[in-house]
Amino acid sequence: MKVLAIDTSNIVMGIALVEDDIVKGEIITNIKKDHSTRVMPAIQSLLADCHITPTELDLIVVARGPGSYTGVRIGVTIAKTLAWTLKIPIVGVSSLEALAANGRYFDGVVSPLFDARRGQIYTGLYRYEGDVLECIENDRIVLSSEWARQLQEKNEPVLFIGSDVVLHKEVFKEVLGDLALFAPDSLQLPRPSELAFLGMKKEPENVHSFVPNYVRLAEAEANWLAKQGEQSRNENSVSSNDSCGY
Repeated sequence: MKVLAIDTSNIVMGIALVEDDIVKGEIITNIKKDHSTRVMPAIQSLLADCHITPTELDLIVVARGPGSYTGVRIGVTIAKTLAWTLKIPIVGVSSLEALAANGRYFDGVVSPLFDARRGQIYTGLYRYEGDVLECIENDRIVLSSEWARQLQEKNEPVLFIGSDVVLHKEVFKEVLGDLALFAPDSLQLPRPSELAFLGMKKEPENVHSFVPNYVRLAEAEANWLAKQGEQSRNENSVSSNDSCGY
């Protein structure tokens, strides 16, 4: 099985080509550049270098979020377009799960994270049972201080992974002390090859109904829904007043 994996959910852009249990190639960058102009050229370059044509692909795996709203949409849109055009299955994998895979040999729980601003993080909790990565706590957005207190109650070593860990490191050290451990720099970035292997174990989804997982609404969407709710309440109020007049 030839699998193309795509991750643009955060600053890191990752593209991987995996054939069965062999990583044929990876492209990973950790720079602030527009993913929308770089992903397709990266895919074309990787496939050409590996002497694989798009029609030979059997599966598309994409990081479906959480992360940057724009980044997630770019990756999901490209993945869906490729899957639909090539008529092959698509699989979505949590961006946090893919990052947690870097903690394969850690004897404890793994907390991958992305910064969500205002003291908040996107995170979840994972653990390896043999070769299987299991989700213990579902992906969420939470204050890093609150997350640290929740982890403290588990009273076991926690490996924090992600390039944004440095923004919250002191909070975790203060609350967890020696239970807080931090992945080395070489393991802080998500690997698209890990994304591919995780996706190969999951059930494909319908390409037309496939949607990202933002974990929370984008600010514009939240404001729009709030406005709609306010408008609906005003209309109900007017309707109620009208009925009282008859």
